Amino acid sequence: MTIKKTLLFLSVAAIATGCTLMAPESGGIDWSKVPAKTVLLFYPGQSSYEWLRSDAHKNATTETRRGDACTSCHDDPEDIKSDGEKIVAGNALEPRPVKGKNPHVDLKVQAAYDDKNAYLRFQWKTQRNAPGIEYPYYRFDGKEWKQHGYPKLDQVVQEGKQSGIYEDRLSLMLDDGKVPGFAQQGCWLTCHDGERDMPKLGSREDAQKYLKKADVRKYLPGSRTDPSDWRTIKSPDEVAKLKAAGGFVDLIQWRAHRSNPVGAADDGFVLEYRNFDAGKNPFASNLDTKTKQPRYMYDAAKFGAKSVATAQVPGKGNFLIVGQNAVPFDANAGWKAGEMVPRYYLQKPEGSGADNKATGSWKDGVWTMVLTRPLGLANADDKALKPGGVYTVGFAVHDDNITTRGHFVSFPMSVGLGVKADIQAVKLP
Repeated sequence: MTIKKTLLFLSVAAIATGCTLMAPESGGIDWSKVPAKTVLLFYPGQSSYEWLRSDAHKNATTETRRGDACTSCHDDPEDIKSDGEKIVAGNALEPRPVKGKNPHVDLKVQAAYDDKNAYLRFQWKTQRNAPGIEYPYYRFDGKEWKQHGYPKLDQVVQEGKQSGIYEDRLSLMLDDGKVPGFAQQGCWLTCHDGERDMPKLGSREDAQKYLKKADVRKYLPGSRTDPSDWRTIKSPDEVAKLKAAGGFVDLIQWRAHRSNPVGAADDGFVLEYRNFDAGKNPFASNLDTKTKQPRYMYDAAKFGAKSVATAQVPGKGNFLIVGQNAVPFDANAGWKAGEMVPRYYLQKPEGSGADNKATGSWKDGVWTMVLTRPLGLANADDKALKPGGVYTVGFAVHDDNITTRGHFVSFPMSVGLGVKADIQAVKLP
């Protein structure tokens, strides 16, 4: 079966059953013949760009500021595991520890390529004995539609006022050597004070004033006049020049709820903000900001009901997919208190936002996900992969109903397409 047909089959099967397909996915490749690399990911808490360069980063402040590689000190797996254990239990880097959260996870990575595409296969064990395929909802309280379900780091969940609901996710950042310091310090260049769930959280008002956004998200130091102050964003012309010169990192995110059912991983990049590529994402907000009501509800003839109830969560994902099981919201459909529809609807991605194909399956506590990305992309918001190229990557995994800093992350490492690297992609016959 070709990759294209496999993706179509998985998408249709997921829609028909209302859940992710629980069968191993190969992407049409015999992965038993592709070498595997086990990458250790650990819980980083609030270890931001600023923290690494502060006196709190004991014995490494000078080295970090001058650009030394994180792995020049953090090279012992047992020490890395120990760091994760200390942080996740609660200390200065984790002021709101999540009870029972794992401190680290092993990520199995395999890489291959042919004349058209690069392929990455990932496997990791989830903390819960169930796939994290749910995402928060909008719940009708009899008068208004309000969010139901939040990530476990949120205070309302830790206080027992809301359910912990969030999707499993795998992310990777990728650079081709054009971002200063990324090969040495990786994802930490993008993680700053002021961002969501980080110290000195930026207010909504300030985010709108300085960024014209609702909140502060990842950015690269080169996009600021003061790298440690998110407010000091450079002019649009300066940011555009950085982007044209390749001074951004690709950010690819596979999401168990918001992209997997449509056979995709969303495509984005980090520069002055965490941006999405041009075109259409696999998901979009299901809230009409003018009416304060959902945009879509379930097609009862296909889904079985126009909504779901709290008792049906967690369930089979309850995906709401335009063109498959979604219809425009009808305010006169006799809504009763407690009925819910998803916060995001899914759709077929388009344009540059449709570059990444991805399918994931969960079995016996393990996710297996295959990512397919075309070689030689020419879009202005992509890093082009080419045979013979070596790229720096950083991996992250979210699970156990959590997001933002509650993930597991790797130190930066290299991927080579047919050439020597930490992870060497093999040429397929």
